[in-house]
Formats: sequence, C-alpha cells, structure tokens
Amino acid sequence: MKKNFVRAVFPGSFDPITNGHLDVVSRGVKLFDELIIAVGRSPIKEPLFTPQERVDIIAELIKDMPRVSVESFEGLTVKYVKQRKADVILRGLRSLTDVQYEFQLAMTNRSVAGVETVFIMTSEQYGFTSSTLIREVASLGGDISRLVPKIVYARIQQKLKK
Repeated sequence: MKKNFVRAVFPGSFDPITNGHLDVVSRGVKLFDELIIAVGRSPIKEPLFTPQERVDIIAELIKDMPRVSVESFEGLTVKYVKQRKADVILRGLRSLTDVQYEFQLAMTNRSVAGVETVFIMTSEQYGFTSSTLIREVASLGGDISRLVPKIVYARIQQKLKK
C-alpha cells in the first residue's frame, strides 16, 4: 500500500524564532514529508524583526534540514494552508494555557476550512519560553542567550543597539 504524501504548515510570528520553535520543527519533520514554516504578520503584535528578516533568519537556521522550508504569508492561516495544498497545521504546546487557546483554534480551523491540526508538546526546557517574553527580557538587558539560536541572539543584540 502506497503512503500518502503529507505536507504540514507550522505557522507563527517567529519574532524571534526560539529554541522551542526549532525543537518543534526538528520533531515535526520526522512526522511529515514536507514542513513549511510560515511566518505570519500579526496586526496586534509590535514586531522586532520585519517578516523578511524573520524569513532570512529562519532560512539560515534550517538550511541543512531537508524537507523544511520557510515562507511569509498574510491573512488567515487556513487560507494559506489551503493555498499551499497542505494537509495539516503543526502547532507546539507549552502549557495548559496554550492547550485551551490552541484547542479552540484547531476546532475552528477544522470547522471553517476542514484543516486538521497536529500538536507537539515542546521539550521541558522550552516550556516557559515565548517570543514575546524573549523580546521583553532582551529589551530590558536580560540574558536570553540560552533561549534562542546564536544567530538570533546576535541579531537581537544588533537590533537593540539601534
């Protein structure tokens, strides 16, 4: 019996991408034939990096990961997922708060667009991190070097010096 090709989309703002995000990517790619990291534009978040800067940073981080790519998109995630002919949305879960929000979102996406969501629990060491928290700690001079990849840390330091 022939196995079906499965394309997944891992959407987020990734501002900045964290070690927790990369943990989800590295485990998610084992489940799917192709994984697209989709950098979205959130109208309610004040970004540190432009969408193109985020795509460039992520492209550098995943350059040696076969079957993983990165793109930016605007608008509804489910529309983008359908446009890319993806089968599922991949989401990482950190806490019980995430579960409540993501469950509601997954049910809505399935109801509105027929798109399924697959969840991966983040590794324990990344369960407390979020891009928002990392931006805040960095802006106040805190050490985020263990929470983000080295190139992300360097780029954040450059941004904050401006």
